[in-house]
This record gives sequence, C-alpha cells and structure tokens, in this order.
Amino acid sequence: MGRRARLGLVLCVAVLWAGGLAAADEEGNQDESLESKTLSAEDQVKDHSTGTRVVAGQIFLESGKSDPQSEDEENFHSQEEEKENSLEELNSLEMSNLLNKDLEEAEIQSPVLTAIGGTADGEPCHFPFLFMEKEYAECTADGREDGRLWCATTYDYKKDQKWGFCETEEQSNKRRQMQEAEDVYQTGMKILNESSKKAQKKEAYQYLLKAADMNHTKAMEKVSYALLFGDYLKQNIQSSKELFEKLTEEGSPKGQMALGFLYASGLGVNSSQAKALVYYTFGALGGNLIAHMILGYRYWAGIGVLQSCESALTHYRLVANHVASDISLTGGTVVQRIRLADEVENPGMASGMLEEDLIQYYQFLAEKGDVQAQVGLGQLHLHGGRGVEQNHQRAFEYFNQAANAGNSHAMAFLGKMYSEGSDVVPQSNETALQYFKKAADMGNPVGQSGLGMAYLYGRGVPVNYELALKYFQKAAEQGWVDGQLQLGSMYYNGIGVKRDYKQALKYFNLASQGGHILAFYNLAQMHATGTGVMRSCHTAVELFKNVCERGRWSERLMTAYNSYKDGDSNSAVVQYLLLAEQGYEVAQSNAAFILDQKEASIVGENETYPRALLHWNRAASQGYTVARIKLGDYHFYGFGTDVDYETAFIHYRLASEQQHSAQAMFNLGYMHEKGLGIKQDIHLAKRFYDMAAEASPDAQVPVFLALCKLGVIYSLQYVQEINIREIFSHIDMDQLLGPEWDLYLMTIIALLLGTIIAYRQRQHQAIPRPAGLRPAVPQQEPPPEHQPPQ
Repeated sequence: MGRRARLGLVLCVAVLWAGGLAAADEEGNQDESLESKTLSAEDQVKDHSTGTRVVAGQIFLESGKSDPQSEDEENFHSQEEEKENSLEELNSLEMSNLLNKDLEEAEIQSPVLTAIGGTADGEPCHFPFLFMEKEYAECTADGREDGRLWCATTYDYKKDQKWGFCETEEQSNKRRQMQEAEDVYQTGMKILNESSKKAQKKEAYQYLLKAADMNHTKAMEKVSYALLFGDYLKQNIQSSKELFEKLTEEGSPKGQMALGFLYASGLGVNSSQAKALVYYTFGALGGNLIAHMILGYRYWAGIGVLQSCESALTHYRLVANHVASDISLTGGTVVQRIRLADEVENPGMASGMLEEDLIQYYQFLAEKGDVQAQVGLGQLHLHGGRGVEQNHQRAFEYFNQAANAGNSHAMAFLGKMYSEGSDVVPQSNETALQYFKKAADMGNPVGQSGLGMAYLYGRGVPVNYELALKYFQKAAEQGWVDGQLQLGSMYYNGIGVKRDYKQALKYFNLASQGGHILAFYNLAQMHATGTGVMRSCHTAVELFKNVCERGRWSERLMTAYNSYKDGDSNSAVVQYLLLAEQGYEVAQSNAAFILDQKEASIVGENETYPRALLHWNRAASQGYTVARIKLGDYHFYGFGTDVDYETAFIHYRLASEQQHSAQAMFNLGYMHEKGLGIKQDIHLAKRFYDMAAEASPDAQVPVFLALCKLGVIYSLQYVQEINIREIFSHIDMDQLLGPEWDLYLMTIIALLLGTIIAYRQRQHQAIPRPAGLRPAVPQQEPPPEHQPPQ
C-alpha cells in the first residue's frame, strides 16, 4: 500500500506540473545561479516582477513584452545595456558587501563537519586550519599515504595535534573509486574529442565502458546511448535499457528521457505511452532539453495528452532559448535533411550530397588558383554539410588563398572567423575589422554587415549606431540575411532609429526567408507576446519548433543516414525513431520507410506495418504528401490495419486537394472506375485521370493507358445497355424503303443465292495445266488415285 501511495504522489506531482506549464511563463535556463537564490522568498516576490530581469545584481525594466533568455539577446536588449553602461556603473563597495553577505549566508547554511576518529573524535572541524605552514579551507588528504580526507579541530594543527577523519573508511573507498572512474572517463573523453578515426573512437569507448562499470554516471550515459544506437559499440537494446533503468534510479534526466523513449517506441519493453509521458516529464523537470522538445511536440500534436498550444509554446520556447544562445556569427552547422524514399528513387539527386569525385574536382580547381572554388570549399568546410565535415582549418586556408587573390567574399568570411574565434583562428577584433573594411569598401554585403556589427557592439571601434545602421542598410539592400536581421533588431529596440515594430517585422521576415535561425527566433518571440503583431500561439509554436530543430541534436540526422547507407538499418531506425519523437517530420517519414521496407530486424514482423502506419500518420499530419498517400495505400491494401476503402479514399482526396498530388488523383480515378469506397462513376474517373496528367508529366503515360482501358469499358457498357429488339421495333420499314420493300429484299436475297451456287460449281471444274509443269514429287509418292490428271 505504501508503494502505491508513493506512486500516486509521484503521478500527481507530474500531472500538476504538466498542467501548470500552460499558464507558467518560462523564465530562462533550468539551472538557477547561486546568486539568484541569495534573496529571500519575500524579496523575490516583491522585486522580480514579470516585466523585469536581473543582470549582475541590478534589475532592469523591459521595454517590450517579450522576455528572451538566450545569450543572443543582443538582438533585443543588449544594445540598451550598452547605452546604460550598467556593468561599469556598479559600485565596487556595494558589490563587495553583497558578496560578503552571500558568503556569510553560505557559511551559516553549510553543514558542520564532525571529526571521525583521530585525536578529536566527535569535535567539529575548524576551517581554515594551519598544517605544514599552509591554510586549508576544506578537508585534505595531504600528509596521508592512504589518501583519506581529514581535518583539524583547532586552527594550529602542529600546536594542538587535534584532528579527525572527514569520512568513514567506506566513504573514503567509495570516493577513491569514483575518482579513479572519473580519471578513466576523462581519458576516454579526451581520446573521443581529439580523434576522428573510427578505431580511436572505439578505443575511447572501451575506457568509457570501464568507467561505466565503476558506476560513473556520465560514462553510463555515454555508453547506454552508444549501445542504443550502435555508435562504436555493438547495438544492444536490452543492455542499454538496463543502464537507462539504473540511471533513472539515480535521477539522471538523460536516463529518464531515454527510458521514456523506449516505452514510447516499444524497443526492449512493451509499449506504454503513459509510462513514456511520466519519464519524459521527469526528464524535462531535470532540465533535459530533448525531453522538453518531445513534450512540446506531444502537446502540439496531442499525442498521449490533451492538445495544448500554450503548453507546447512553453516547452518549445525554453529549448529555443538554448538553441539561439548557441548560434554564432558564422551560423553554426548546416542541418542536412535527406528523405530515404527520394534517395532510393533518385540516388544523390534529392539528398543534395556532393559526390567524392566532385569534391576532388573542386579541390583540384582550388589548387590551380580558381577563386570561386576556393570560396565555395571554404564555406563548405566552415559550416559543414553536403557530405563535407566541418573543418575550420581547411576553411581558413581556402579563404586565405582567395583573399590573397583579392576576393571580397573570402575577406568578409575571414573577418567573421576572426570575430568569432575558434581553436584554429584566435579571436581578434582588430584583424576582423581590417578584413571587414576591405570587403565593405569593395561593396561586399557580408563585409558591410560585419562592419555594422563592429560599430553596433564596439568591437575594435567606438560604438556608433548611425554607422551601424548605415552598413546594415547597405547589406540588407543586397539581400544579405545578417544585415536584414540586425536592421530588424535595431528597429525593434529603437537603437539608432525610432522604434518601429512593423519595420522590425518586415526585416525579420526577410531574414527568415533566407533561413536565418535567429530571424525565426525573433519572429516567434513577437508572435508569442503579440509585439507588433496579433498574438498567435500557433504561429509562435511553429516558429519555435523550427528553431528547436536546428539544435546540435539535428546532427544525428546525418549519423542515421550514414548508418543506413552503410547497411546498418537497425541503428538507423532507432536514431530516426528518437528524432521522430522530437517532432522531425523527415525522421518520421524515414523511420516509416525503413519499417515499410522491412529492413529493421529489431522490430517484430507483426509490428512492422502498424508502427510504420503510426509514423506515416505523424509525418502526414505535418504536411508530407508521400506520407498521406502511404496512409491511403495502407488502408487500401490492409497493411497494419483492416482494409478500409472509404478511409483510403479520404486520404487520397486530402493529398489531391491540399498538395495537388498526381499520384493521389490517379488513385482517386481508379477508385471511381472500380467503385471502391465510392459509387462507381466512369465520368469522374476520367476527370481525375485527366487532372493527374495535368498535374505531372510523369503521369501522362499511365493516364493514357488508363483512359484507353476506360474507353473499352465504356464501349462495352454502352453496348450492353442497348436493346436491339427495341430499336428494330421502332423502325417503320414502309416509310424507310417504300411499300414494296419486301420484294426488293427477296430479289436481293435470290441474286446473292444464285451467285453463291455459281461460284461453288466453278470450283469443282477441272483446271488444265501446261504440259511442262508437274507438281513437286514428294519423298513418298502418293497413291495413284490422289495424283492430278495428266
């Protein structure tokens, strides 16, 4: 009964939290800082209203209604902070007093350590204490060979010799074991992060396996996911499940989210959407962003929960804040979305991937001094994508070659790299400014935008909003998205210009058409708060969802694709299934495709079609035409469900009306022709066949054959419907041929009969042959009576 009560309490907490999400206004990152906790609860209620935010201990009133939380708040509020110079105006004495107060409170709240054993058993530890002419503010293992932590109970250990252990022997052994596990984990992570070769990464995971066996939490998380996806370890769903359960017991948000995924997809466990929702909820409470994203999609689509736009908005906004804060000046990694169905039909065409031979050809051109090839390869290596891995070193080399040849685009991108800084290129505002100036003087929009950023934020030059506005306008006029984005930000905040939300909306829309993530993010904030536009929760959720899908986890789309291309369908389908849970439509359709082709052996044969049907349905609800047609096919043929012509007809009609699919129109024509799920109607069948031919040139040949068949069927039906006797009964022969038509008919018949008789008689008469001609003699002569007369 006690377990049942505890479970009920847990479920109540989860439900209450999920219900409160719709009304709660998300206030930034999950992990609060220590400084934000120093105020009393009463002061927080009194001072931190919904329209304020805390920066370095000061409270600023927000000018707008929105409350973005990411580091890229430069787009909305950082300019105001710079104008006010808030950080420089802080009084150092007041700050020192605040810090001292915080330390005093921390000391009061910290538990008092009691010495165990030694010469002062049970006495409180004294911090700091003096040992070997050095002060210690915490327990130490110095002076002991066994590494066990101890403390002094008076200030001067040498004088008083009062000491005791800070931990029991069991605690000491456990701590040393965890330290050893941490060392092994760090060794594995170092190899994993510094190497790109598959063999070295496998070696790294051997270290992580060892650390996981020693109950190192982070190592267990890495290993469990590697076992789930088959990344550098042999895929083992059952082993990964056991690790996830262990992590969940320890309160790991990653473990909770992954266990929720297993229950949602039915991998290694019996599928249970209720359990999945509980684990997802606790994962989100622990701050796991993927869990938040999954819950956002579920509330948006109404999967396992009541559909709630406001709840979806809360989850998606939180994740989008983190994604937006990771966006750098260079734009980050490109998300490659490849549909397996299109790839199978047109290999290499639909994916946009560059073949190795083509890349080598461009490299050859670049080595020969082709500037355009150098710039193109530089951009590919800077952002990654299209089959090229992100490599800042190669990007820098190609841009450098092109810049030395006088290419303004390369100069501008070098300016971006120096402005952002990386392991390859040291951050330098001065060097970046030089490259931006050179490119801007040549009329390059990228350089103009970079120069505008320098003047806007004072990077290497004094802050000058007028010049920043000027350069952003020049870049925006040439269609450069960064210029449009920053111009929209200046209009939104009223920096250098009068605040104008309509102009801000205009430039954010322009930048979003170019695919800029921060433009989507800013538009989402405007629609979520109703700033400059009518508030629209639905539009805000769609925009935030777009931003969330640009997060670093999107790189797994390419990992899954590579697994599929390498023939590992089991690994690919699991990765696509997790991405499908996050709401990626392309992952839903790809997972359904693999299941449809029965290429994943980890899914039982009886479950293949029902699961594929589920993901085709989710992809179709997001507007994917092929998925909608597949739904019609599954109901038409009874794959994963009962044969239902009426439902199949509905799906085909939706694909025809909403996406103008030629395939759907052809299928509707066939169903009208056969009378399947609808009343038979040959005229409507012909109409849909004609519409299919008009919608796609590829449909013209099958439509022609279908129309020929339809014509034959129509002719036969017409003949069947005609009553010959009834037609002749309505014919008046006297009026048509005259009163003596019967005599004429008898005369004609007599003449025909005489002609036939005469022809037959002539056939029996002998035909004389010339004397020199004889018939060919066969190998065996026939009897004399069968020989022709001489």
